[in-house]
Amino acid sequence: MSLKVVHFNCCGMDVHKNVIVATIGVTDPSTLITEYHQRSFSTYNCDLIQMADWLSGYDCSKVCMESTGKYWIPVFNILESRNFEICLVHPKYTKAIKGKKTDKKDSKWICDLYKYDLVKSSFIPPKEIRELREIARYYYKLIEMNSSESNRFQNCMTISNIGLGSALSDPMGSTGMKIMDELLNSDNVTDEKILKLIHGGCKNKDKILEAVRNSNISSDARFKLKEIQKHKTELDQHITACLTEMYVRAVPLLPQFQHITEMKGISSLSAILIISEIGVNMNIWDSGKQLCSWAGLVPGNNESANKKKSVRITKAGQYLKPLLVQCALSAIKDKKGYFGIKYYRIRKRRGHKKAIIAIARMMLICIYHMILTGESFNPTDYDELMNPKPSTYKKLTVESAIDFLKANSISIEEIEAAFNTKPLSS
Repeated sequence: MSLKVVHFNCCGMDVHKNVIVATIGVTDPSTLITEYHQRSFSTYNCDLIQMADWLSGYDCSKVCMESTGKYWIPVFNILESRNFEICLVHPKYTKAIKGKKTDKKDSKWICDLYKYDLVKSSFIPPKEIRELREIARYYYKLIEMNSSESNRFQNCMTISNIGLGSALSDPMGSTGMKIMDELLNSDNVTDEKILKLIHGGCKNKDKILEAVRNSNISSDARFKLKEIQKHKTELDQHITACLTEMYVRAVPLLPQFQHITEMKGISSLSAILIISEIGVNMNIWDSGKQLCSWAGLVPGNNESANKKKSVRITKAGQYLKPLLVQCALSAIKDKKGYFGIKYYRIRKRRGHKKAIIAIARMMLICIYHMILTGESFNPTDYDELMNPKPSTYKKLTVESAIDFLKANSISIEEIEAAFNTKPLSS
């Protein structure tokens, strides 16, 4: 079977940190003979601009390249500004056959794959969404760093014989931090001073006092605790700055996605973080199922000899999947709500983990259709689930069964003989 040429004039690029190898393939529509032109460029901006001019000289406006680390982004920025049609492909889909592997052969191989349309482009959102995504992911990393510092702080408290983690529901809360400031900065800590720092409505005052008595903060732990406090204060400032910037950048897009906050579990911040990953143009996805597959919320395909080896969800959606799971966990808190009822029904059969992934997938499907159509949250089975109709079936009794048999001229003796039962009349 011969392959059909789709792109008659295209370019394949093998992108590295310091060098880019580009191969232009110009195919004659009548003879289908391809003429190749190769050149190597450095990754400096002057060479990238020269590469764009070289592509324009051959009237080549279609480019295919691998998404190698972050090295593809400078190339993408230059080509995007020149209105090139760019196909960004995951490296696992462009891996050539093992053998004599060189940069030039890799570049030509990518060009041939794209020429026959054998590769599919990765999802690249518009520039404003990409910028919002970068800030959102930085915000995510700052939250992780803040959580790590909180864990280190509590570890130092434990080794210093401070048991606030057992006496307070949140040792990193306002009361816990005030008590730790007193312990770190005061040479004479008394019960009266600690009691003044405890919230008036607290019922565990005696436990809190016992938790801090006879504490032993060594010099190294004291240094770590103070530095962690400073770092957490600084991180809080950066997190606040990221939140402000995200809201400012999301304001022009609010009319397109603000209505998804009607769903339980999705706050305005969650909506912005979701949109930073999937964008507001749902037409790029073939269906909601494809979006769920891209987000890593569907089982992977791993079948051989008609046997399924694994049904685990895929590893995709590094940022989106945990966010949707958090939204799902928040949504199911309302046990009488739509997602709460769905969750508890699935959990009985499949367990918590599979049930929460199923709810996250349902929420993403709803988000897809709400943004695509602009409609409010109204699943097709919402009324049936929230307002179930009473059952119209009558309870089956022996008398009603005998009446049914008589009405249909069925002999009771034949039924008794067939099932070898006692007489029904008894």
